[in-house]
Amino acid sequence: MLTIAIANQKGGVGKTTTAINMATAMAATGWRTLLIDLDPQGNASTGLGVDANARPVSSYDLLVDELPLDQAVLHTNIPGLDIVAATVDLSGAEIELVNVEERTARLSRALRQHRDHDICFIDCPPSLGLLTLNALSAADTLLVPLQCEFFALEGLSQLLQTVERVQQRFNPRLDIIGVALTMFDRRNRLTDQVSDDVRDCLGTLVFDTVIPRNVRLSEAPSHGLPALVYDQACVGSRAYMSLARELIGRFPSERQAA
Repeated sequence: MLTIAIANQKGGVGKTTTAINMATAMAATGWRTLLIDLDPQGNASTGLGVDANARPVSSYDLLVDELPLDQAVLHTNIPGLDIVAATVDLSGAEIELVNVEERTARLSRALRQHRDHDICFIDCPPSLGLLTLNALSAADTLLVPLQCEFFALEGLSQLLQTVERVQQRFNPRLDIIGVALTMFDRRNRLTDQVSDDVRDCLGTLVFDTVIPRNVRLSEAPSHGLPALVYDQACVGSRAYMSLARELIGRFPSERQAA
């Protein structure tokens, strides 16, 4: 199973929207897809229609109680897409794991023997705490959503430093598969400037596809649906399908088919 963490310590960059729609896009192209909601807010779970009262088990049980992964997986209404939901209990996990041995390896151990899915996305919280460290320690690679605003550039440098530390201490195989520019607004000159600066700095690491600001992307979670299901024809949905194709093109050749 190929495991991709979706992380950025800055909130409001479209991280969960990216997680939901990339997971949906991969499932639509035939990949048996798992999404792990590692954010205590549980927005990815809600955005896929998993009611807060219908989460008997969660990623909290996975990390704190070491529940086997196959017992934590819930089916969604999207064919080929399953989820490990999050509950508010997850907000206490970082404190409960502080004195636990190998506390950054809990998620990695849970994923190690899993064979029921082809690909796994991990939606990380907007911080670089213990939950995100668990995700980065378990992941094969990292996808970074980056909002086209000035302060996002500062956050990116911090994230890159964290990746280096994780590579050195916990997960030497971790790399960054790409940076996705989100909330792109061509009417805003700053958007183009930030995009140019990021591409000058990171080169081909930045995906060609950009995710535009789009009302339908914002509306979809309130209906418990990914935008790709809520309105497949909207520009946001088309952008995420394009991003998924580009993502697959960056996989190792032996992984490019489900």
